[in-house]
Amino acid sequence: MNGKTSLDEERLNLEIRKFLKKVGITSQREIERAVREAVAAGRLKGNETLPVRMDLSLPGAALSYSVSGEIELGE
Repeated sequence: MNGKTSLDEERLNLEIRKFLKKVGITSQREIERAVREAVAAGRLKGNETLPVRMDLSLPGAALSYSVSGEIELGE
């Protein structure tokens, strides 16, 4: 053996999917809550386009990644 460890690609894929599902569900709920509260408090009108960014880090694999975009609330 050369000292390298094998990677179970199927397991990795499954674990990533589970994590991303959790991130997607919880992130959507948090964004919805924050926007509703901001509209109720008068900080937003409800028709803005809001910049949004998601930061992902995986320290054990030296990963730091950001995804940016916009959320359009309406006209």
